[in-house]
Amino acid sequence: MSFDFDAWLSTQKTRVESLLDQRLNRVATHAPARLVEAMRYSLMAGGKRLRPILVLAFADAAARATQGGGEPANDAAVAVEMIHTYSLIHDDLPAMDDDDLRRGRPTNHKVYGEAMAILAGDALLTDALASVAGGPGGRPEVRAALTHELAYAAGARGMVGGQVLDIAEDRPAELDYLVRLHRMKTGALLKAACRMGAIAGGASTEQLAAADRFGDSIGLAFQIADDVLDVTASAETMGKPTGADADAGRHTFPAVVGLERSRALAKEHAQAAVSAAQAFETTPGALAALAVYSVERSN
Repeated sequence: MSFDFDAWLSTQKTRVESLLDQRLNRVATHAPARLVEAMRYSLMAGGKRLRPILVLAFADAAARATQGGGEPANDAAVAVEMIHTYSLIHDDLPAMDDDDLRRGRPTNHKVYGEAMAILAGDALLTDALASVAGGPGGRPEVRAALTHELAYAAGARGMVGGQVLDIAEDRPAELDYLVRLHRMKTGALLKAACRMGAIAGGASTEQLAAADRFGDSIGLAFQIADDVLDVTASAETMGKPTGADADAGRHTFPAVVGLERSRALAKEHAQAAVSAAQAFETTPGALAALAVYSVERSN
């Protein structure tokens, strides 16, 4: 029987939405209501939920042999989506991309104002680290490893550093620069999601190395596909303005290597991820399907 990816993905999205709602309700018990409202507005706005799904998929795959996963995996899934959401809130601000639309709705600062949007992003970042570091269940050394993975990927050597490279006025129209930029800006958090899931699930050393390769490959595949969709898809399909990078004079994969070469590169990286998934799946399953989905999605 072939793997039913659509049914599995729907189940995982429901699982993620429930976890996000539960964790946000915990925060709400001791936080200002307006702040929680702004956090909830962006965190519960839907989306692909790829990062938390990757955490849970790797945890589930590794845990088949180890009985790992559990609450550390759930907290890691929530935390990685919190950090992703904070980055979107801040990216949309006037000082950054100055966007008015995100996931088909007004951006956070358009609804709550710039100050509250900044604070909502700050709160999501900080509470993400608190959740994965100190949640219930799991061995302390596992919690510490998960926290390190997440903080490293989100910081100056990962997502934030990549954003700096992205807004640099002197960024060159070179493939090597683009690859470095997106390994940090987009790829670091995606790779961390894979590694965190593997760690929470008790993966072997060989499996953790495979999760690293998978994450590195899917990170680039996902970003290249995003750049292609920014050229080929409509704003309605994407739920946000398209063509913004070109309008801002930023170099994308299609702009640097062409549309067809970009599509080929995305497929190459996706296939590398499929190969890495074999360390967890004897027959193609959720992980292989996620690798293919990263480049064949429509938004």
